[in-house]
Amino acid sequence: MKAIIAGGGIGGLTAALCFLHFGWDVEVLEQAPELEDIGAGIQISPNAMKVFEKLGLVEALLKAGFQPEAIEIRMGQSGMHLMRIPLGDTALKRWHMPYIHIHRADLIAVLRKALLIQKRSCLSLGAHVDRYDQDDRQVCVTHSGGAEAYGDVLIGADGIHSIVRKQMLGPDKPVFTGNVAWRSVVPVKRLGHDVPDPVACAWVGRGKHAVTYLLRGGKLANLVGVIEREDWVSESWTEPGTREEALRDFAGWHPKVTRMIEESENLFCWALYDRKPLSGWVEGRVALMGDAAHPMLPFMAQGAAMAIEDAWALAAKLAHGKDITAALASYRALRFDRATSVQAGSRQNAKTFHQHTPIGRLKTYGPMWLAGKIAPSIGLARQDKIYSYNIIKAAKI
Repeated sequence: MKAIIAGGGIGGLTAALCFLHFGWDVEVLEQAPELEDIGAGIQISPNAMKVFEKLGLVEALLKAGFQPEAIEIRMGQSGMHLMRIPLGDTALKRWHMPYIHIHRADLIAVLRKALLIQKRSCLSLGAHVDRYDQDDRQVCVTHSGGAEAYGDVLIGADGIHSIVRKQMLGPDKPVFTGNVAWRSVVPVKRLGHDVPDPVACAWVGRGKHAVTYLLRGGKLANLVGVIEREDWVSESWTEPGTREEALRDFAGWHPKVTRMIEESENLFCWALYDRKPLSGWVEGRVALMGDAAHPMLPFMAQGAAMAIEDAWALAAKLAHGKDITAALASYRALRFDRATSVQAGSRQNAKTFHQHTPIGRLKTYGPMWLAGKIAPSIGLARQDKIYSYNIIKAAKI
């Protein structure tokens, strides 16, 4: 049995490894000419690390990434601590896997190396998917100006602007959220006394928030800053912005945020669009996964994790049954509620982080601060639904 995977990003490469794990053949079609050192930091929570444990990649990811001590929420201007959720050994004991920060390029490198060790010829670069055709025996994918690839299934792991989804469901109609995200990665040696703490920290404030954390064993610092503004509408996350604009957006904020902007050589800015949950992820022998199926706002750090869970669910469901159509329907049934719930939670976090009025800030951040003082376990309990989830067990049902 052979799976054709459109997209060689985190979701697509993980899916390829999962299919190989279950004894399938794979062919990955990636439109980029090279898997370049692009992107920024991402967070891989214990729910996703469970998949990497099954694939034998945890040690390599720990070596390439950074293990934070905690998740924190602080006020963006004063730096006042509102909440701290311990990670490290606590994550291992409670959720049975580590929580890591890793540069996207480093994660791609680990996945690509593992894939090519198992099947060197399965990754085609510069392969732009044009369309697919299918019958009751196979699916044919036309790419790169007429080349054809044949398989038993096609997995659309081709991201937020998915060609596979467009053919399956038509053009999507995203809605601009009024939020624009800045991102940058800075060597910590440039930051002096303003190096971010070894935690995943959300800095919250009026109409904006920022997230800081460390990468590559603490050698790099990652910044994502989100601000409400209407004058930037490009959804590309490789669109450059200026240091002056970013500093203006975060004027008066804590130096651990503004120093990173000041020392950034490259700042990128992209508009955040929201999308309603898609009812259809599957058409015959074709299925969507990751951002192609359930794109979400980046306010729960679960976009990559959901794609990784999808990857295992797809391969496991197809491995358990010979009826491909039924297996893909089972995959969609397994994943829809969870992915939709995380989409909704990500949307809600934008409101939580961007309280505009003094009363709103008091009502939202006051209970956080109080809980952090008298019942810190509440913060851990709120993460259980996400981090304790085990797709390995769920996909067997």
